[in-house]
Amino acid sequence: MVALDKIMVDFKAAFHGFMQAAVDDARLGPLHISLYAAILHFYSVQEDQGPLSVFGKQLMQYAKISSSNTYHRLIQELHRYGYIHYIPSYNPVLGSLVYLLKQGCK
Repeated sequence: MVALDKIMVDFKAAFHGFMQAAVDDARLGPLHISLYAAILHFYSVQEDQGPLSVFGKQLMQYAKISSSNTYHRLIQELHRYGYIHYIPSYNPVLGSLVYLLKQGCK
């Protein structure tokens, strides 16, 4: 479980912080940014401060990612780089959990 003080719930601040970090982080490309934007979209639709429960196919559609291999690589990289906390679900009924993290937290 991720510590509560590391969770970002202000979407405007989350996007601003991510974009500021993306400028300096050479590991991030356009698809990372697109996927993060899709995650923010679903957070705003969910209207909840808890973790986002979402399916990869939904995020892929909104982020314009056609390959599931690419999606899994990108979401794992966002997790590994400290931008999100990702808990995959292998249950076809329950979505994976995604937490937005404050920049600088892992």
